[in-house]
Amino acid sequence: MTLTFHWFLPTNGDSRDIVGGGHGVPTGAAGGARPASVAYLGQIARTAEQLGFVGALTPTGAWCEDAWLSTAMLTEVTERLKFLVAFRPGLLAPTLAAQMASTFQRLSRGRLLLNVVTGGESQEQRAYGDFLDKDARYARADEFLHVVRALWRGETVDHTGTHLRVEQARLHRLPDPVPPVYFGGSSAAALPVAVRHSDVYLTWGEPPAQVADKLTRVRALAADAGRELRFGIRLHVIARDTSDEAWAQARRLLNGVDEADIRAVQDGLRRSESEGQRRMLDLHGGSRDSLEVSPNLWAGVGLVRGGAGTALVGSHREIADRIAEYHALGIDEFILSGYPHLEEAYWFGEGVLPILRDSGLWRHPDGQPGPTDNVDIPFAGVPRPAAAPVATR
Repeated sequence: MTLTFHWFLPTNGDSRDIVGGGHGVPTGAAGGARPASVAYLGQIARTAEQLGFVGALTPTGAWCEDAWLSTAMLTEVTERLKFLVAFRPGLLAPTLAAQMASTFQRLSRGRLLLNVVTGGESQEQRAYGDFLDKDARYARADEFLHVVRALWRGETVDHTGTHLRVEQARLHRLPDPVPPVYFGGSSAAALPVAVRHSDVYLTWGEPPAQVADKLTRVRALAADAGRELRFGIRLHVIARDTSDEAWAQARRLLNGVDEADIRAVQDGLRRSESEGQRRMLDLHGGSRDSLEVSPNLWAGVGLVRGGAGTALVGSHREIADRIAEYHALGIDEFILSGYPHLEEAYWFGEGVLPILRDSGLWRHPDGQPGPTDNVDIPFAGVPRPAAAPVATR
């Protein structure tokens, strides 16, 4: 199996600095100079499509634009790129979610992927009218996905559970294809739900030994449930022609972060109910010191950003080697991002992907040569024009 790469759509805004957000972190904690317009997000999406990314993750939460609406608009300015829509099952009925997915697949010609997010922060969930605690949210997600998958199979569903109830639910038009379900979560409540319902189990970018341990536990649970899952990892990336250039960029990002912002963000994140977030915090302890927590794995992003807080930093060859290392553990899908998202997509796509292609680990989804083939001058940090003009709305 060749590797699958996805990019990220910064629907909370983008910047040359780290942009905060997620898990209770204020969006403007560090940067955010580029608004999340359809024109700008469309540039990123078309760039990702051209370079060979399969899809793009779009986040969910009060800190960003709505993922369903944003990606629905972006299907009109892209051709092939799929959209990994993050959504919270407690905020809409399962029959409506199944119908929305079916509509999206039909109108986008099969370009929907779904990232189930149960919601790690009770305070934010209550703002949306959801007053369940964390374990109950996972139990509800279990029921939700049971109903949704039955509807996608064309069944008429009667379900009376602890948290959800539907009667004679049925879809008149089924999704074609059924969208794959991506699911993360590191807690005892999360893992059984993940192995029952997900197609791809996601982890944040922890050191390889920790990732290996987690994947071993998930594989065992999946085997007990009679299922076999694919695995993905969520990382930021800073790839440059040389290692020194990459680490200089990491230092520049860190130097742009105010110490007061770090303290405020870390105080908030320490109150998080997310086990995955706790594991991210443990990597750096809120300190600027010793942020390279594994070779080429930098935890600096997590000082001011909730959620995924680590970045692969290094030369194109070093990044390719680290990706191959994660792949050897069983990771087949990589969801990547970088600041700014437009320029970093080019750095990775024109620097790292050709190395992975030449080693037989990756091929362009269109079956076309990579964008650096027959190009004599290496990319020097200025994004090349997209193939189509920017659409505006």
